[in-house]
Amino acid sequence: MLTKFETKSARVKGLSFHPKRPWVLASLHNGVIQLWDYRMCTLIDKFDEHDGPVRGIDFHKQQPLFVSGGDDYKIKVWNYKLRRCLFTLLGHLDYIRTTFFHHEYPWILSASDDQTIRIWNWQSRTCVCVLTGHNHYVMCAQFHPSEDLVVSASLDQTVRVWDISGLRKKNLSPGAVETEVRGISGVDLFGASDAVVKHVLEVSDNWSSGHDRGVNWAAFHPSMPLIVSGADDRQVKIWRMNESKAWELDTCRGHYNNVSCAVFHPRQELILSNSEDKSIRVWDMSKRTGVQTFRRDHDRFWVLGAHPNLNLFAAGHDSGMIVFKLERERPAYAVHGNMLYYVKDRFLRQLDFNSSKDTAVMQLRSGSKFPVFSMSYNPAENAVLLCTRATNLENSTYDLYSIPKESDSQNPDAPEGKRSSGLTAVWVARNRFAVLDRMHSLLIKNLKNEIVKKVQVPSCEEIFYAGTGSLLLRDADGVTLFDVQQKRSLATVKIAKVKYVVWSADTSHVALLAKHAIMICNRKLESLCNIHENIRVKSGAWDESGVFIYTTSNHIKYALTSGWRWKQPKLWMSAAAGSVWARRPSCRVTTRLWKCATRGPRTSTSSPSSTSSPATWPSCAR
Repeated sequence: MLTKFETKSARVKGLSFHPKRPWVLASLHNGVIQLWDYRMCTLIDKFDEHDGPVRGIDFHKQQPLFVSGGDDYKIKVWNYKLRRCLFTLLGHLDYIRTTFFHHEYPWILSASDDQTIRIWNWQSRTCVCVLTGHNHYVMCAQFHPSEDLVVSASLDQTVRVWDISGLRKKNLSPGAVETEVRGISGVDLFGASDAVVKHVLEVSDNWSSGHDRGVNWAAFHPSMPLIVSGADDRQVKIWRMNESKAWELDTCRGHYNNVSCAVFHPRQELILSNSEDKSIRVWDMSKRTGVQTFRRDHDRFWVLGAHPNLNLFAAGHDSGMIVFKLERERPAYAVHGNMLYYVKDRFLRQLDFNSSKDTAVMQLRSGSKFPVFSMSYNPAENAVLLCTRATNLENSTYDLYSIPKESDSQNPDAPEGKRSSGLTAVWVARNRFAVLDRMHSLLIKNLKNEIVKKVQVPSCEEIFYAGTGSLLLRDADGVTLFDVQQKRSLATVKIAKVKYVVWSADTSHVALLAKHAIMICNRKLESLCNIHENIRVKSGAWDESGVFIYTTSNHIKYALTSGWRWKQPKLWMSAAAGSVWARRPSCRVTTRLWKCATRGPRTSTSSPSSTSSPATWPSCAR
């Protein structure tokens, strides 16, 4: 689990991702609604009109709207562009637990402690249907992503599926007129029901299925006829349904307190659940087993949200929220000349930059449930080292493969690799590679994966390639250039928690990338340039002209070491929205501000202590 963004606030009870912008709404127990940009890690706005906790929150999929529901019995519809509440819907007689927009119709679905579920038309600002049948608090109610169905969860220990096709036909068919006369059960004058209970998922007398405590959450699968539910019996249940019936498929056991929320992963066969036991758990749907557990020491979890398009999730807890990914999406890769080697779907693939031909060159052995974390390529022997990083670092491994000279891209070979334990493996010579083992000591091995010698190194958390016979050793405070042959340190620079090391083609310069910083050094590891970014540095590459190009969460930028002269690429001249030139000691940094959905007026994001006047800007940056 990779935490991308975290906030500190009052207890978060509701979450909603914006479908297109990098925004997330958090509704708090103190009555405030916060709008965060999780990519820039900034609070955009906050809305404070509810009296008491706000539990339900949801962005509209197309309009600049969101809906909220709170303990003040009120449903409020907001326009975030106008930064105000447009109107309030009244009718519930107790706390409102969840509020959701329909994906297509102008409807809002609300669940309440008054034991009812209501459907509202937010255009006419009226209640069009009331669903009754639960005999305890309704903790959650959600629309089906594509069908005329609603699922609800209640403390009466049941999950109910409602058919609302009658409401759609009545209110949205050509010439239909919304009747003013409707009973609270949703039955009109002619006896046709707007919404009927289709399935009741509960404990049966004949077999032990269903929850035996109050149900806190229920949600539909985005594409399959499945439902997931979480309850106070500490269980997560999976249900399947068809036109005539619904039944329990299986139960995921492992939480040791009330399960507050459970959702399907939008694109993988996984379920995420969180609980008052201070944990988030990830379950394999096919095996019904726990895959991953994330714990906090002091905070109970209350709600989960999944981004509709991206591999992002959010979880609300007692002291804020976290936005996270389950796994690293960046593939392990290595570049040599015009060839890119990378790992995808248990294959090593090769991309030719000149012809754009992408082929599978070999199949990787299975047996590890963790993705390949990093790769080191040896062009002389046409061999690769693939490192797999386990959750428990001591269980990390690497594989040594010789790439087949000829391979059928449709049915690539699966050569036998040599697997050993180790945190990281990096080539240091044509027939030697270095391994940082689980004890954080350095081993030098040959092509047969045999230990040639052991090298005592300073305290080291990670190793990186630094040319033939050399390594960069990373510790908590800096990076050390280490000569493997002489077994001694040559130079050290101070930069905390380096994540990536990028060498220029002739290895004359190196860029050290940390979370919010970049240091550019020469071959002797002498610092030439320090760049600080307020948002995450994501990746970097050296241009053939000696320009370092790097990306942040929402910008592409480039850095010039002092004294270098180059010609600006025409692509940037036409594509860039603007530029800012900044002077730094021994370094020139140019920032290209690309068109971004969250960007307002053009501003300088790399602002040094002093900025040159336009008259002194170089021609390439004007």
